[in-house]
Amino acid sequence: MSENLNDPVEELDQETCWELLRTASLGRIAVSFQGEPEIYPVNFIAVDKRLLLRTAQGTKLLKLTINDKVALETDSVGAHSAWSVVVKGTARAIESQNEIDAANALPLHPLIPTLKYVWVEIKPTEITGRRFQLAPEPERY
Repeated sequence: MSENLNDPVEELDQETCWELLRTASLGRIAVSFQGEPEIYPVNFIAVDKRLLLRTAQGTKLLKLTINDKVALETDSVGAHSAWSVVVKGTARAIESQNEIDAANALPLHPLIPTLKYVWVEIKPTEITGRRFQLAPEPERY
């Protein structure tokens, strides 16, 4: 990471982006429906160069099936630095029983106690990431 405050932004390579995605579990998925953008919080898992998430039947799933082009962003903020990774790709509901069984074996569980039986896979077409050096807090007297 750059220690130069004049250049506090570091572009991340693909492998670093995947390493960060594997440490994250909460993100925001962006979809477009009838020309209007929508963003939903989701928990996800990064595995085999793809992202998997669980959802229930409803508006989010409907919008994903009508327009499969999505973006998912996840990030983290620490005391001295922050990072953000954005994945753009195509989404599809997993329907084959073999794929569902494999997904059910993954350590991804809903963050809230709702029933989410549908697995969605995002196949990335573009991944970008940045790490930011945060400005020091001003001293207070």
